[in-house]
Amino acid sequence: MSFEPFRKLTSKTVRLPQENIDTDQIIPARFLTTTERAGMGEGAFADWRYGPDGQKLAGSPLNAGDIDQRKILVAGDNFGCGSSREHAAWALTEFGFRVVISTKMGDIFRSNSLKNGLLTIIVPKDAHQAMMAAPDPEMSVDLEAGEIRFGNHVVPFEVEAFARHCLLEGQDPMGILVGADNDITAFEEARS
Repeated sequence: MSFEPFRKLTSKTVRLPQENIDTDQIIPARFLTTTERAGMGEGAFADWRYGPDGQKLAGSPLNAGDIDQRKILVAGDNFGCGSSREHAAWALTEFGFRVVISTKMGDIFRSNSLKNGLLTIIVPKDAHQAMMAAPDPEMSVDLEAGEIRFGNHVVPFEVEAFARHCLLEGQDPMGILVGADNDITAFEEARS
């Protein structure tokens, strides 16, 4: 699968300070009736965006009038915990997020996200607190430089090397492998 290569993104943020946001809150189980990514954004945080009557919840940061311009999610500690559904990464990217920042994330969620073009960043608690406290911050996330900038803050971050390469190229791991088919064939022929 290919996606838009990630190099640098400047965007306003959505902040969800709640801790332990699990994958069932990100994409409730009732939306897991397909293996297609298309449309998953409609179910993203559905119970946090809509009331039982289907009306948008007033005051939800996920219903902000300019939500389509907010590509960075700053979430509370232990984001993406719970079950290992890949649909959570699909829902977030289909909703429009390109980056999720937290102090801790579920390992499987993070792996699924990176493979699906969603940059997940773990930051120290003091940097996270500054992000949460900043008044509607605009942030720049630079994957090539490995840093987040907002206000007068510069926060370095690391992403596993192969995941970083995939994001920069705009390809999931299988896409990178398929793209190397000629090199693999040449290597095998040289060894036979």
